Amino acid sequence: MREKITSSQNKRVKQWRALTTKKGRKQTETYLLEGWHLVQEAIKAKQALTAIMGTAEQLTAHAAVFPPDVATFELTDSIAKTIGDANTPQGIFATAPLAETTSVDPQDAQGGWLFLDQVQDPGNIGTMVRTADAAGLTGVVFGLGSASRYLPKVLRSMQGSQFHIQLVEDDLHEWIQTFTARHLPVYGTNLDPQAKDYRDVSPLTAGAIVMGNEGNGMAPDLQQLTTRNLYIPIKGQAESLNVAVAAGIVMFQLFG
Repeated sequence: MREKITSSQNKRVKQWRALTTKKGRKQTETYLLEGWHLVQEAIKAKQALTAIMGTAEQLTAHAAVFPPDVATFELTDSIAKTIGDANTPQGIFATAPLAETTSVDPQDAQGGWLFLDQVQDPGNIGTMVRTADAAGLTGVVFGLGSASRYLPKVLRSMQGSQFHIQLVEDDLHEWIQTFTARHLPVYGTNLDPQAKDYRDVSPLTAGAIVMGNEGNGMAPDLQQLTTRNLYIPIKGQAESLNVAVAAGIVMFQLFG
């Protein structure tokens, strides 16, 4: 049964609006999925949802695929426009529990992984997660200092790939040291005297790539822990590559 909400001062509406903030997400232990593509991908992946909200038009259009046990709320057009932060809101949303986070022991991690060291730009993060998904990696570890995977712009940029691979928030020092102790290669992406051309590295079935902060690169202490650092030769006069572009090149070379 669908509950209709017509007041912008409704308690639920206020809580949903607050999910664009860290404080709001923490208070309700949920996060917001905005737009039909993300909601649909979550449903396909059997992601636990706590509510589906939308305008009458949107709910009617997609009701056939809604999980039967998830509460549904009909919103007026004006209220729907105040939830989320997309420039062109579609009028449909869902909430999912923060508790549905992936806990992975690096001792047991299999396959290819991408490690993000203090990466801040939501678009870059989303592009890298999508590329990791496309290249067949197992998962992505958000190191300390990286933007939250629950930020609305990060969620939209991931385009549903967050439901296809494992996403973990953890200390990269532990992950890198555990991987190398298991004799799994971990390649950094900073240029140093010992750095190797990425094209000279054999493809991997398991291991990791570390991508550093957009402006400062990898943290120096992490650079000391990697198996080797790689570089991408630049033939033109550009000073550097966008971090997401560089990550895509290396991921497909090593794991694709």
